[in-house]
Amino acid sequence: MHESESGAHASGDLGSQVLSSRVTELRKKRQMTLEQLAAASGVSRSMLSQIERGRANPTLAVTLRIAQAFGLNIGELVDQPWAASRIDVVRSDDASQLFRDDQECRIRTLSPLHLEKRMECYELWLAPHARLHSAAHFEGTRELLSITQGQARVASGSHRCELGQGDSAHYHADVEHTIENVGDTPLLAFLVVTYE
Repeated sequence: MHESESGAHASGDLGSQVLSSRVTELRKKRQMTLEQLAAASGVSRSMLSQIERGRANPTLAVTLRIAQAFGLNIGELVDQPWAASRIDVVRSDDASQLFRDDQECRIRTLSPLHLEKRMECYELWLAPHARLHSAAHFEGTRELLSITQGQARVASGSHRCELGQGDSAHYHADVEHTIENVGDTPLLAFLVVTYE
């Protein structure tokens, strides 16, 4: 159900300017069209267009629906940290957090998916002798791998290293890289990906 035009009024105040730039910024970062945001939020495309141009000051209900479409609360949407205090929990049985799940490899995202971030955290499980090969990520990307259980071989470009339980390795991920379970038991590790 779309909010009618009466759900907003013309405004040029600072609040609507902050909201307009924030909605535009988030939509572009997530590569969403106005139509996609309208479908996700239930707010009409025309109203979203007015909000982004700073020509409308939406009601609280409309602002909340836009925030929820981005997976945020209102405080986070308007970028007010003091209004955005909360605890994000990722449950162990949340299937939506599984990046990959098959007989050889399971990758579970530990960092909340909706966050705009420079870091991502994963739990990695590899079957005996399985490997996870990745193409080069964006320039400046690094990975930190910490082994909880098992033995691994890490390759980053032309560099190689062997890791055992309790070991960690930090390496370039903006080149081809591979994590391989070189043991006869499953490998369990934590992987942190950072972006410059």
